[in-house]
Amino acid sequence: MPVVGISRSARGYCITFVLETMKTYSSEDGLTEEALVTKLRTCRYHHLFLHSSLRDNASGTSRWGEFGAGGLLWGECTARQFEWFGGDPVTELLYKVKELYGLDNEVTFRNVTVPSENRPRSLSLGTATQIGAIPTEGIPCLLKVLLPPHCTGLPALYIRDLLLNPPSHETASAIQATCKLMSSIKCSIPEFTCVSSAKLVKLLELREANHIEFCRIKNVVDEILHMHRSIDLREILKLLMDPAWVATGLKIDFETLVNECEWLSDRIGQMIFLDGESDQKISSYASIPGEFFEDMESSWKGRVKKIHIEEEVAEVERAAEALSSVITEDFLPIVSRIKATSAPLGGPKGEILYAREHEAVWFKGKRFAPAIWAGTLGEEQIKQLKPALDSKGRKVGEEWFTTMKVEDALTRYHDAGAKAKARVLELLRGLSTELQTKINVLVFACMLLVIAKALFAHVSEGRRRKWVFPTLTGFSSSKSGESCDETKGMKIIGLTPYWFDVSEGSAVLNTVDMQSLFLLTGPNGGGKSSLLRSICAAALLGICGFMVPAESAFIPQFDSIMLHMKSYDSPADGKSSFQVEMSEMRSIVNGATSRSLVLIDEICRGTETAKGTCIAGSIVETLDEIGCLGIISTHLHGIFSLPLSTKNTVHKAMSTEYIDGQTIPTWKLVDGICRESLAFETAKVEGLAEAIIQRAEELYSSVYTKEASSGLFNAQLTQFGSKGAQTRSLSHKPKPTNKMEVFKDVETVVTLICQKKLMELYKLKNTSDVPVFNCVAIAAREQPPPSTIGASCVYVMFRPDKKLYIGETDDLDGRIRSHRLKDGMQNASFLYFKVPGKSIARQLETLLINQLLSQGFPIANLADGKHQNFGTSNLSFDGITVA
Repeated sequence: MPVVGISRSARGYCITFVLETMKTYSSEDGLTEEALVTKLRTCRYHHLFLHSSLRDNASGTSRWGEFGAGGLLWGECTARQFEWFGGDPVTELLYKVKELYGLDNEVTFRNVTVPSENRPRSLSLGTATQIGAIPTEGIPCLLKVLLPPHCTGLPALYIRDLLLNPPSHETASAIQATCKLMSSIKCSIPEFTCVSSAKLVKLLELREANHIEFCRIKNVVDEILHMHRSIDLREILKLLMDPAWVATGLKIDFETLVNECEWLSDRIGQMIFLDGESDQKISSYASIPGEFFEDMESSWKGRVKKIHIEEEVAEVERAAEALSSVITEDFLPIVSRIKATSAPLGGPKGEILYAREHEAVWFKGKRFAPAIWAGTLGEEQIKQLKPALDSKGRKVGEEWFTTMKVEDALTRYHDAGAKAKARVLELLRGLSTELQTKINVLVFACMLLVIAKALFAHVSEGRRRKWVFPTLTGFSSSKSGESCDETKGMKIIGLTPYWFDVSEGSAVLNTVDMQSLFLLTGPNGGGKSSLLRSICAAALLGICGFMVPAESAFIPQFDSIMLHMKSYDSPADGKSSFQVEMSEMRSIVNGATSRSLVLIDEICRGTETAKGTCIAGSIVETLDEIGCLGIISTHLHGIFSLPLSTKNTVHKAMSTEYIDGQTIPTWKLVDGICRESLAFETAKVEGLAEAIIQRAEELYSSVYTKEASSGLFNAQLTQFGSKGAQTRSLSHKPKPTNKMEVFKDVETVVTLICQKKLMELYKLKNTSDVPVFNCVAIAAREQPPPSTIGASCVYVMFRPDKKLYIGETDDLDGRIRSHRLKDGMQNASFLYFKVPGKSIARQLETLLINQLLSQGFPIANLADGKHQNFGTSNLSFDGITVA
């Protein structure tokens, strides 16, 4: 975890992160108070330092947090442990870190700050919580819909950090280009091993990395090399270089990355014992319990290759053999004597056992000494027995026995094992030292794979939800430095709330064509808040390079996205809900530019109507003059009677329909003003007493009858209509000798069978007219590409027991994960191809089960081949040669 320092300058707030493990630091300047609090809420840190510049506020009282700006940060920090510091914010903070960790003054920290001039501002706490970028009770979580449920940990953290700190337009474009390529590739993809960079650095620095960590490092570099060697994945690897640089602050050349990964893979492969190798088996002798050797040797065998510890292994093997011989000589005759003795209950007992606590193999027995010594079998060995002693020379028990020869053999074996273990540890530490010289490449590669896994997962989930890639447009600037109006608009067609699943047909689509500020009205429950959240999420996802929940979208590169929803009071700060709201309005107005997106829900709801309406009107004028895009929703209908000086503000409403004497919301965005609140209807739906509602209606009629008769409260927006697209809950080959041959044979037979069946289905005369389909192999530790999401696929699983499993699915990724979760199936390989529709997939599945069986291939799921309606036709394969 980093050490965090917070300071203040003319540009705004600054936060500095110092990582002692990696000897790096990075700073982010120009933050708003809300954005800074968001960062504090979402990061885990080791220690917090606050700079003395925070004490100076606008009031000049040097009492931080008492007035205006700083109150939110003060409230956040007072609940935490922190220390004050002065001087240069970076230099002094690094000095504090050295002092905290006991580092020498000569230790240097590298600056990995990525320039942030062209990046949008970080999200404020209110915006992040109201769209679920930070999980909040009652708010649909944006993170949960961006990634599949199985994608957690480091990839999810990367996505969250990207949402909270949107990238520059260049990086967002690179991320989007990467995602588009990921969406279209046909080849299988690696598992993407995710390793924590900080943990890796610490283990290598302390030389405590074990063989498991080295295997994971090898997996990381091998997956980088796999992407480089794949024609389809190489371009994705290149595109990921820029996002990885932004995430790590490390600028590494592409060729350097590949070359260093090759060296790392070779070096680890030369040293570390890898899965699949079998030249270091645990010792095993019939006279000694297997658990003994398992416990003694499993801590060092199978760590490094045998070639590096041949002498040590040989000595252990000789010692184990000697131990086995001694135990056979000293204990086995006694055991044989006892077994040969037939006696009723209470007779002699004895066996050779492993005393785990004492790491020894001893004889345990009772009543085995003969009453009369007659020189029979085992008597000589019984005479040699002595009580077993623990490491402190104390007698273990009345039933445990050993001999001098056994104890000498045990000592020899333990000494040989200790030397072998020490040698293995020495080799592992030496490898840690070697890899420290490549630490930057390792950190970069680890982060690149985290990003790759996150983006592949996002694309898979986006395709499943039928989301689209938006067109990203940058703000063009005139010579005067102002944005050109014609390039700053945002248009989203078929927008849906991000928490709805369009594939289930449960959402109402809206089109938002925004060229200026919208003043939005609509009834309670009419969808105003949902629309604001949806627009905010879509815009944020767009500027991050992600897919958006719409049919199409044009999204400009906003410099900030600000969403304000309802406010609550803050008793700890002594502020009412209206004070909190005004504090947030101050931050929004001060931070808004012509390139901002501002979304405010039900402005000035927390004070009396007249003055609240005027404050709201003044804010509308200010934002209109700034020229930002955005929406301000309100129930303060008096705002339309104010003499507002606005040039670009447009009136929009959430429409309603009048059906059977009732006004019903349609949740559609239209032009105009809606003065109907549906307040009484909402109260009734929520169970408020009927008598209270009737009395409210009487009071309303008595006061507002005159105004109502003048038509000010017309509930029907008939001039605008409500038509629009809506989605409502609406002869056999010899047996192959290796795995590759099996793959090739199955692929060939599958191709022939399916071609013939498709010709039959499409009534075609030659194979050239059959729709082209390609068989794609998915090896162990690989997964299908996102292009299979929602597509009907037929697959063949190559089980470890040499049997084939044939299946069909519309969710190939989920089906493969399900298969691999079963015992012994973790490394199962697959062959799949896509087909046009589930009906054909089922026919081909059943057909393949029957025909592959007839071709001599063992089938695991024969029962699935007995469907009456699918694939039972007896195709003739006369004349077909399987090559």
